[in-house]
Amino acid sequence: MRTDDDEVRRTVESVWRIESGRLIAGLARSTGDVGLAEELAQDALVAALEQWPGSGVPRNPGAWLTTVAKRRAVDGWRRRERLDDRYAAIAHHLEQELGDDDPARVAQEPIGDDLLRLVFVACHPVLPQPARVALTLKLLGGLSTEEIARAFLVPPATMAQRIVRAKRTLSAAGVPFEVPERTEFPERLASVLEVVYLIFNEGYAATAGEDWIRPDLCREALRLGRVLAELTPREPEVHGLVALMEFQASRLRARTAPDGSPILLQDQDRARWDRILIRRGVAALARGDELRTSRRPPVSRGPYALQAAIAACHATAPTAAATDWEEIVALYGALAELRPSAVVELNRAVALSMAYGPAAGLEVVDRLTIDGALASYHLLPSVRADLLQRLGRTAEARQEFERAAAMTSNERERELLLARAGECL
Repeated sequence: MRTDDDEVRRTVESVWRIESGRLIAGLARSTGDVGLAEELAQDALVAALEQWPGSGVPRNPGAWLTTVAKRRAVDGWRRRERLDDRYAAIAHHLEQELGDDDPARVAQEPIGDDLLRLVFVACHPVLPQPARVALTLKLLGGLSTEEIARAFLVPPATMAQRIVRAKRTLSAAGVPFEVPERTEFPERLASVLEVVYLIFNEGYAATAGEDWIRPDLCREALRLGRVLAELTPREPEVHGLVALMEFQASRLRARTAPDGSPILLQDQDRARWDRILIRRGVAALARGDELRTSRRPPVSRGPYALQAAIAACHATAPTAAATDWEEIVALYGALAELRPSAVVELNRAVALSMAYGPAAGLEVVDRLTIDGALASYHLLPSVRADLLQRLGRTAEARQEFERAAAMTSNERERELLLARAGECL
């Protein structure tokens, strides 16, 4: 029975988003080459676009893609006049894997280890940070180069070059397709978590462009985080990151007005917050805490778990006025001890102002201004402006809001800051 071409194409795209990470991971295990694995996966995708409109969508599309990718690899290499030893060995291995070419058997192969290996390869420290982000979205998210380029506001050609260079770098460095040794695991896992959170943050508060938020990126990062939690269920910080993203994502619907303009936290309609995501965040945070305390000796909360605990204070408060700001001050203090940074201090200053008055926060902000570490960070004058406005120093506040507006690259945020400057009369 033939299926409508447009419907089949949409189905192929949906299957690709779901299955591409598993498909590439399995092929990378077989070939030992991530770049080659992606090429084979793309060949299978093309075959699906060509064949499914006529034959219909197979009952197990992921297994179909895997089988076709492996078969095409074997056929292509066997046709070469001169096979080098490496490709001959791969072809022989793939033929053994294919066996009777039964998609049902392929579907039963374990994929968890392969996916975890692919995560660590895509986020390998040998790559610069932007390349890790791009490669992760390409290999594990199933996003097209054009979609990734659009999300990060760079030309598609630039993003394509970034991805190609990343794969070449991995190949040249001989990065093995494996989970790192236990001694390397914490550092390598930290790189993975950093990449996932960078993707989420770009969606939650876009650094540039016309949109203040990009929900698609938030959803993709949250999906990757949940997958990682399934693959590394005994790692407390993974659950901490997932909890943090669940809490932050719960507010997405309330963060913008119908016209796309930003709505600040204290002004948001909490009835629009997603209670299911909040409950998931509470559960993930509790799971991470359980894993920490069950270890011998118990370990302290990591940076993502501490940030998740801060987000939980907001997410579980019935009103803005009911927020436990003193607890948030304490949590930021713990975070500052663990990961001291000027940005953490700026956030602690906001919490201090809410718990003990704007003068307490302004004292910290003024020290940061003198220090100069955040000289190019637009949120420093933005926070300072807010504190000055609350203290009645409106002329100074107006200047700071205008300075912050001139520094941001996000158009929606610039409009908000200029509007707040206009209120300082």
